This record gives sequence, C-alpha cells and structure tokens, in this order.
Amino acid sequence: MAEVGASFSTATTKNGWFGMPDNCAIDTDGRLWVSTDGNNEKATGRTDGIWAVDTEGDARGTSKLFFRVPVGAEMCGPSFNPTSDTFFVAVQHPGDAGLATFEAPATRWPDFKDDMPVRPAVLTITKQGGGKIG
Repeated sequence: MAEVGASFSTATTKNGWFGMPDNCAIDTDGRLWVSTDGNNEKATGRTDGIWAVDTEGDARGTSKLFFRVPVGAEMCGPSFNPTSDTFFVAVQHPGDAGLATFEAPATRWPDFKDDMPVRPAVLTITKQGGGKIG
C-alpha cells in the first residue's frame, strides 16, 4: 500500500499487505506465516492478523491474509503440528482499543454476548475435511 510507504509483490492483493510483523512460523511446505501486532485500525483501516507468504516459485514473496483478529487485539504465537494440518494461534487482548472499558468494550469476542466479557484465546485451526493448512 504505497500511501503508507509499503512495497509488496505486484501479485499481492489489497488484503495481502501487512505491517508490524511480530511472530512467525514456517509450515512443512516452507511457507512463512507472519503474525502482526500494532496495526492502527484508524490509520490503516485494518486490524492485526496472520498472513501466509509464499517462499518459492512465481508467487515467491506474495503475502495473503489468512485470519484477522478483532479490534484492539494482536495475533501471536503461530505454530503448526508436525504435519501442518493443525495450526495454533493466540489472540491477545481483544477489545483493547482506544477508550474501550470493561463495561463498554470495543468487541465482545469470542462469545459476542452482552453478559460475557471479552477474552483472549488460543485457537486451533483445522481444514474442513482434513488436510494441510494453507
């Protein structure tokens, strides 16, 4: 996204660019997975998340959005099991945005119920029907 000084592969889509890399993991196919922390939704129009970056072939260096976290959260701790068919990620401090309070959080993730507080979580991601993630 040139307006914020970023330079990416010409094959990168609007949702493919990212900033503020924080943690990373490599899957069994050699793909780089980058989690972010610090994206300012007001300045960039997007929240943190995790992106897959191809490391081989014609798509080398092309990043693709995989998962976006709720407002105010950061994505961290990406890790695969040995066969890359299970992906673990952590969502830290969701709803920690601006003037959010316990009584009026920026989100009610992950339950989205008025009587439940916002909570961090470790997610286990698998592919519907099985197989490698990505």
